[in-house]
Amino acid sequence: MIFAAGLGTRLKPLTDNLPKALIPIAGKPLLEHIILKLKAAGYDEIIVNIHHFSDKIIEFLKVNSNFGIRIEVSDERDLLLDTGGGIKKAAWFFDDGKPFLVHNVDILSKVDLSALYHQHLRTNSLATLVVCNRNTFRYLLFDDDLRLKGWVNEKTGETKPAQLKKIECYNKLAFSGIQILSPKIFDLMNESEPKFPIMDFYLSNAVNQTISGFIPKDISMIDVGKLDSLEAAERFVASGRLG
Repeated sequence: MIFAAGLGTRLKPLTDNLPKALIPIAGKPLLEHIILKLKAAGYDEIIVNIHHFSDKIIEFLKVNSNFGIRIEVSDERDLLLDTGGGIKKAAWFFDDGKPFLVHNVDILSKVDLSALYHQHLRTNSLATLVVCNRNTFRYLLFDDDLRLKGWVNEKTGETKPAQLKKIECYNKLAFSGIQILSPKIFDLMNESEPKFPIMDFYLSNAVNQTISGFIPKDISMIDVGKLDSLEAAERFVASGRLG
């Protein structure tokens, strides 16, 4: 699944007339970069959620004949469902009982998706999240086995769960917008509202479920979420670091 429904507010004014997914980097829209990366990794069935300028994404996929693979859309035009709700709405697509990849459209990386998938199978996790040591103020907290235990906002001091103690005992890592999920996740989502963030869902289930972190050997990555990241993204692609 490719998350492509966001409003892209941090990329204004470019996203005043274009969805973030179609912002060009080195001559190709972000969505094309991600589709080609997934296709090269062996993925031949993809669902893309849509909301902002959704017709332009539908037309882009049509013009490119879905890049020769099966590509469906999950229509969130009526209501943007956030990350958790977006996954839940697309449950019908994941009907083979196998783990599946979820990838943000604005993350360009050299992450080895095969290694990520195999770690997920090895640990039998509900979800495996690509994480890294990156300076931010919101961190996921993992134990030494890279099992998710909580979250902290270092600016405000807020933690999840609220009663979390001894934060210094945990490994502070930043989520990188790429994850593998077990289809078992949909059973746990049955009681969820239509719209909810996936990270809150993970944190509320981390006590009873294994939510794992995956630190890539090559963490070459760029988040194309802000205007000041576009030039760096162009250099990233030009340098051949997009694996």
